[in-house]
Amino acid sequence: MPDQPVRYRSSDEDSARWLAFPPRLGDIVISTRSKSGTTWMQMICALLVFRTPDLPAPLAELSPWLDWLITPAEDVYAQLAAQPHRRFIKTHTPLDGIPLHDECTYVVVARHPLDMAVSLHHQSNNLDRVRLRELTGQPAPDPAEPPRPHRTEHEALLRWTTREADPREEMDSLPGVMWHLADAWRRREQPNILLVHYDDLLADLDGRMRALAARLGIAVPEEVWPTLVEAATFERMRAGADRFVPDTQGVLKSRAAFFRRGGSGAGRNLLDAAELARYQARATELATTYGAPDLLPWLHREAA
Repeated sequence: MPDQPVRYRSSDEDSARWLAFPPRLGDIVISTRSKSGTTWMQMICALLVFRTPDLPAPLAELSPWLDWLITPAEDVYAQLAAQPHRRFIKTHTPLDGIPLHDECTYVVVARHPLDMAVSLHHQSNNLDRVRLRELTGQPAPDPAEPPRPHRTEHEALLRWTTREADPREEMDSLPGVMWHLADAWRRREQPNILLVHYDDLLADLDGRMRALAARLGIAVPEEVWPTLVEAATFERMRAGADRFVPDTQGVLKSRAAFFRRGGSGAGRNLLDAAELARYQARATELATTYGAPDLLPWLHREAA
């Protein structure tokens, strides 16, 4: 691994912000790919830290996205420095792009890549791209520029599974997803690295929340657990979208659409047997190339 973290940059993210960020004992860093359970894990951590569903502020304020260029870095640092509670911080940067500290815990959430890609397709359609350009200082789109092509779920998914991309430049591509997860998988034996599977949260939310609390050293009174688990369900989070959706700057057309379905299997159901086999072969090739050939049985399993 490189001595210095890899720098990941996109039109609205820059992982170099982590280099100047001072860690605090007990910090929790939530590292995920887009649409892989980021907000869900932020909510779970919030419930465990505060031990109540009545959070003191909107989730995006309690757990800011440190890499996001929409908010000046100094403002994010100051916001986190002022927090008296145990901090839990969002990032879409792989672990090789973050300075890793023994006193912090790094939680990486994985989702079946095909399901993540379907959710990403719908999320892309829900973005106000003019507003996003405005906030990141990019020029307004040229009126003569042709509109983005409309693709069906199936067309978008096939393109996503076959398109070549540099994983360090297009982190939400299939190579980017496999790079992110392969890096975390290789580190999984480290005591402060925790991998969580989206399907395990679907199958046993209570059990997985309890396991996470134990790993983080958080004690929760037994009588409080039912209310915390209920507050972390997809239905409750969708009902409270205004407080939980990370959209402080109005880049989404619809906050309610952010929580679309929340299940698993949609991506696999869109592909026929031959298309699914081609995806499996490519995912296997990428996992092997990135040094984690044994990642896929864990990543691809169905929810119990």
